Amino acid sequence: MRKKIVAANWKMNLTLAQGEQLVNDILAAGIKLPEGQEVVIAPPFPYLLKVKQLIRNYPGIYLAAQNCASEKSGAYTGEVSAEMLRSVDVDYVILGHSERREYFSETNAQLAKKIDQALANGLKPIFCCGEPLEVRKAETQNAYVAKQLEESLYHLDAAALKNIVIAYEPIWAIGTGLTASAAQAQDMHAFIRSSIADKYGREAALGLSILYGGSAKPSNARELFACADVDGGLIGGASLVAADFTAIAQSF
Repeated sequence: MRKKIVAANWKMNLTLAQGEQLVNDILAAGIKLPEGQEVVIAPPFPYLLKVKQLIRNYPGIYLAAQNCASEKSGAYTGEVSAEMLRSVDVDYVILGHSERREYFSETNAQLAKKIDQALANGLKPIFCCGEPLEVRKAETQNAYVAKQLEESLYHLDAAALKNIVIAYEPIWAIGTGLTASAAQAQDMHAFIRSSIADKYGREAALGLSILYGGSAKPSNARELFACADVDGGLIGGASLVAADFTAIAQSF
């Protein structure tokens, strides 16, 4: 049975004190995590060690970084390698987030290298994919997302793929005033799973967790997570409010 995952992406928000308080509030809420369900928290780099200390004794709660370098080491000022992340006991790493693609021009080829670095160092990538508004309007979203998968993931063998989590981001529905329905989310998740099945087989596809990254919140999480191919959420803004995030995490 594939894992159900709710991941908190804090992005570039909160001071250390605010982040510590947020984690403590989430832990104090006593989230019940049945077998096969995980909570993942992705704070900014400077807070990784502190958050790990806070969650260390809570089964089912894991730590993620928001990015890693495409190179192993060297003269890359400002970069953080997968090896460095693993050395501070990070579990997951978010790669290919739409903001990284848009603002920092990350390419599918570059992300393939980041995937390899993460896996080589024992990190589990949360690989983000999704289409912008103009692609959705042109109704070419399936081909667009398929290309992201092919160029960043499909060099992996089936054994490596088992360590990947995919997060679908409908970029056109984030901050635009438009809303992706549960049916639209399910359609794309089902397409992604079918693409994986075509490449790696049905069993591999059924074992892959696919998260929804399109502004999930307490009011719509239960409907989204009830979809057959939606295995949780990559949560942005709502992850900065303890009550909202815990409500989403309990929405399965």
